Amino acid sequence: MIDPDDLSREFEARFARAPRLYRAPGRVNLIGEHTDYNDGFVLPLALDRSTWVAAAPRDDGKLVVRSREYGETATIDLDDGRADPCVHSDWVRYVSGVAAVLSGGARASQASVRGADLLIASDVPIGAGLSSSAALEVACASALVDLAGMSMDLDRLALACQRAEHEFAGTRCGIMDQMIACYGRAGHALMLDTRNLSRTYVPLPASVRVVVCNTMVAHALASAEYNARRADCEAGVAALRERCHAGATQVPGTCHAAIRALRDATLDDLHAIRDTLSPQVFRRCRHVITENDRVVRAAAALAATDCTAVGALMAASHTSLRDDYEVSCAELDAMASIVSSLEGVFGARMTGGGFGGCVVALVDAGAATEQFQQTIQERYFAQTGQRPDVWVCTAGNGVAPVSSTTSVSLS
Repeated sequence: MIDPDDLSREFEARFARAPRLYRAPGRVNLIGEHTDYNDGFVLPLALDRSTWVAAAPRDDGKLVVRSREYGETATIDLDDGRADPCVHSDWVRYVSGVAAVLSGGARASQASVRGADLLIASDVPIGAGLSSSAALEVACASALVDLAGMSMDLDRLALACQRAEHEFAGTRCGIMDQMIACYGRAGHALMLDTRNLSRTYVPLPASVRVVVCNTMVAHALASAEYNARRADCEAGVAALRERCHAGATQVPGTCHAAIRALRDATLDDLHAIRDTLSPQVFRRCRHVITENDRVVRAAAALAATDCTAVGALMAASHTSLRDDYEVSCAELDAMASIVSSLEGVFGARMTGGGFGGCVVALVDAGAATEQFQQTIQERYFAQTGQRPDVWVCTAGNGVAPVSSTTSVSLS
């Protein structure tokens, strides 16, 4: 865990003045994978692990950014957005992207992003599917907005961070990760409609725990595989629109609704155009349509404390991600199988973009013991030769300035 006092002292030793502190959490998604960029539903919770930023203003229009985890320092010129070319790690693109988007989006009546020294530290595992990138984006955006005296509500902050990831990191992500980093609430999952950003908090029953199991296989969200799946979804939407338009033209009123995204389609709609789709595109679309339904049902079951129903939906989600969306891997399948077989587990599934990362499980509180964690580690090691990280999570709060002397607030 990050000690904010240690972070402040490290900042002062490096930059010779006291910082303000900001933090934004990672997240784990209980259910609703690859639905957010299809205008669908998701059910994440903010973790009690965060990315922290210690920050203080500069007067020269530059960002000097130090990453504790990478042991690197980059200088970003706010006038042209270019980062120090000697730093090649991906983390710099997230920081420079957020700064560029915030500067371009500032209204004339607002201050623009100003120069700053930033020290970044994080206990969100990198590449584990727990949204370390969104935590970095949102924490840095929070710091830059506050230091500049800008006013920005959390919806706009999340959207700005999403745009930075699209344009500067090359990942066409949905909005879930940035929204839960902004709106997390302790003890609750967040039912999010990614089309209109409406939110409903769902309390986590006191009788259960959320357990995260890291396969120790890193994934690359910006890979061609991730973006290719979004392209498959868009191909399905185009075919659905074409069939819908043709049907409405021939027989007015036969098209039940305008299909803007897979969120608007039913399985009947999809089966009606199956002969026009490749088998791959059909499977991708089937996952998204059925996953949206699972999220809605899981949120209702969780609110009713029907954890058995939630667990069954989580298991069905993993099967769909493995077989239809094809974003699982041998290690994720092994971990999901190991965890699901243990007493007290209601359900388990891969979480995050896929191709590695973590499995999330909903577990009876009495079963989530040190022995439970050790059993998972031993069985996974026996199958894969890797010793996984396993921890019991607490749902945490969203982004917050931990120490701020300004009257500006993120609301």
